[in-house]
Amino acid sequence: MTVSDPRGGPPPDTALDERRLEWVRAAEAALDTDRLAEIVMGMTDIASPTGEEAELARWLTTTMAGSGLEAAYQPVDDTQGNAVGRLRGDGSGPDLLLYAPIDTLTVGEESEDVPWVGDTLRHDLRPEAVRRGPYVIGLGASNPKGHGACLVAAAEALKRAGVPLRGDVIVGLGAGGMPTNRRTAPHVRRYNAGQGNGCSFMLEQGVWADFALLAKPGWAVAWEEVGLCWFEVRVRGSYAYVGSRHRIDYRNAILGAGVVAAELESWFAEYTARHTHDTVAPQGNIGAIEGGWMRMPAVAPALCRFMVDLRTSPRSTPASVRREFGAAVERIRAAFPELEVEWDMVLSIPGTATPADDWIVRSAVEAWEAEEGRPHEPILANSGATDANILRGRGLPTARIGMTRVGPEGPLPVDFPSGMNVADLREMRRLTRHVLRTVVNTCTRTREEVGINA
Repeated sequence: MTVSDPRGGPPPDTALDERRLEWVRAAEAALDTDRLAEIVMGMTDIASPTGEEAELARWLTTTMAGSGLEAAYQPVDDTQGNAVGRLRGDGSGPDLLLYAPIDTLTVGEESEDVPWVGDTLRHDLRPEAVRRGPYVIGLGASNPKGHGACLVAAAEALKRAGVPLRGDVIVGLGAGGMPTNRRTAPHVRRYNAGQGNGCSFMLEQGVWADFALLAKPGWAVAWEEVGLCWFEVRVRGSYAYVGSRHRIDYRNAILGAGVVAAELESWFAEYTARHTHDTVAPQGNIGAIEGGWMRMPAVAPALCRFMVDLRTSPRSTPASVRREFGAAVERIRAAFPELEVEWDMVLSIPGTATPADDWIVRSAVEAWEAEEGRPHEPILANSGATDANILRGRGLPTARIGMTRVGPEGPLPVDFPSGMNVADLREMRRLTRHVLRTVVNTCTRTREEVGINA
């Protein structure tokens, strides 16, 4: 099991008795939709691109303190920080960390986002919250800020309802959760600004629990997650000029990189088929390419390079994936001997899993089934990675749960950014109810009741 020493024997029963059901109902009665909207809109109005989450983390710290939670701002550096809230139990039960990241995938400014997100910065790609009926629109309003808002609202409702906790409820809202390295903006200086650095720092600084429940998109309980390996591929050619290409050695590195990229794109399907197992289907993507001078297309560069994100199964190691990728490049070299191809693995975060019979997974499943009135159905073919890998990698049993993305009835076309930037308050209420039930089921019990014998 993920934490094997203090746990053992058959999994404990997760059914709620009538007393705990009353506590759940009391907490749900203390949940207010307008308060959910207030929290998510306040979060959305504060820009928090990766590396610059400090202002939002301070606001969250003040917000949680104002609702009666113990709250602390945790600086990572001058511009990046975490917010941590705590609702204490009597010390006789397990502690549960409710975790969500707070940084946005894009920045919300034309200077960094355009033209890569489109020709213009659509209004939902700006850190400006707008409420339209049951929807809140703005950069990161759903992912990740709507999910973080649900955790804050859940802790507030538990506090207002006076649920008698045995273990602590900890709200961890962390910086640096997006799959990015340092942004190119000159004022963002630290290189390890993303990839879960805020979550890792939070754990290192003593914020710890017996279990974790992470809020990220997908209305089903997930107990395993893909990891990721990044590769830089370099294709070399001859430095040449269009006026003399027919007279000298001409090997265009850009054309060669196109051949290698196309071959890798075909190989991704083989890789995915080989590693699809249980709930994961790891994918590959070529996400950036660089070669030559945009100011001078008359010249062919001697080098073209591109970046590959290859998602990995929890059953693979970065070392084994590196060997697989290397074998794929060797096949391409053999098929195209005229190409000079080099590569390196430049980032690796292993995929992780928590056993499906661990308390937190079973408790989260019980809450889902109570909400849905039917047996749990996991989402299959997942290829998204979150800070759950950081939590599990440090030995913290973790379940993941989230909201369903807005569909065609929503206020924007159904596309990738709308799934990130449109929060449905009805979905937020459902997720918060799930969190409340999971907390009550976990933090009102003794450690022995949830399978912890130490």
